[in-house]
Amino acid sequence: MKIFLAGHNGMVGRAIHKLLLKDKNNHIITESKSKLDLTNQKQVREFISIRKPDVVIIAAAKVGGIHANNSLPAEFIYENTMIQNNLIHQSFINGVKKLLFLGSSCIYPKEANQPMNENCLLSGQLEETNEPYAIAKIAGIKTCESYNRQHGTDFRSIMPTNLYGPFDNFHPTNSHVVPALIRRFHEAKIKDLEEVFIWGDGSPLREFLHVDDMAKASLYVLSLKKTEYFKNVHPTLSHINVGSGEEISIKDLAYIVSKIVKYNGVIKFDITKPNGTKRKLLDTRKFNSMGWRPTIRLEEGLVDTYEWYLGNNSSLIK
Repeated sequence: MKIFLAGHNGMVGRAIHKLLLKDKNNHIITESKSKLDLTNQKQVREFISIRKPDVVIIAAAKVGGIHANNSLPAEFIYENTMIQNNLIHQSFINGVKKLLFLGSSCIYPKEANQPMNENCLLSGQLEETNEPYAIAKIAGIKTCESYNRQHGTDFRSIMPTNLYGPFDNFHPTNSHVVPALIRRFHEAKIKDLEEVFIWGDGSPLREFLHVDDMAKASLYVLSLKKTEYFKNVHPTLSHINVGSGEEISIKDLAYIVSKIVKYNGVIKFDITKPNGTKRKLLDTRKFNSMGWRPTIRLEEGLVDTYEWYLGNNSSLIK
């Protein structure tokens, strides 16, 4: 089985790559961004036509936190739509047997009923801070569905909740909440700061899934027979939610992370900063009914992530 993993150097891509390597029967195809620009139609066309993969996994995407999404909306919608359009279309042209498109829970409306099931898609207004990224991901789902409906392809989509883990982005301004908290508390500890400020009042509820569980979910979806997968979805509503089924407030998360990092200062919440969406919990009953469950508990996963951070950011440690 020849599998092209697009985005193998990203957080999710690395976790999937690690799992794929365990099966010696897999022939894994990867390519660096410097040699293959996935936004370039000509380059993608030539690459897919020459390498002829049986399976394509789209883990490549431009991602970032609230600041990045607000600052670079054009880049987020352009790069993501170009990446997925090129890969999906060329997979069809070259007879790829299976394709897996990885999306995000931000596809759902900001006022969606909780927990959010797959039927919530396109039922309301999106969260403004990441609307361009969300629209690109919605387009990816609908592109896969459209090729399935018109051409009988086997293109599948899964929508994970908030992911975290090794190889996450720990940038001081462009990262998501878990890596942002880990870095902030760690730097406060080594600088012996008396207090740390967290954006918002800490009340928003979030669900988190360790990236290794996401990798297992991705390969589980791919392993399903075509009849099994498509009997659980509708032709025009074919994506599947992937999550832990558990939620935690930002405030409680901050205290857990500070404990793991061993930061002993004061945690304060800056209510002049935005909270973001009040609650984001995925309804994962469909995927659970198909036989999948996560295995990594949040605190265990946070410890694993901090240990990875320590081992890969030695220049920050005193």
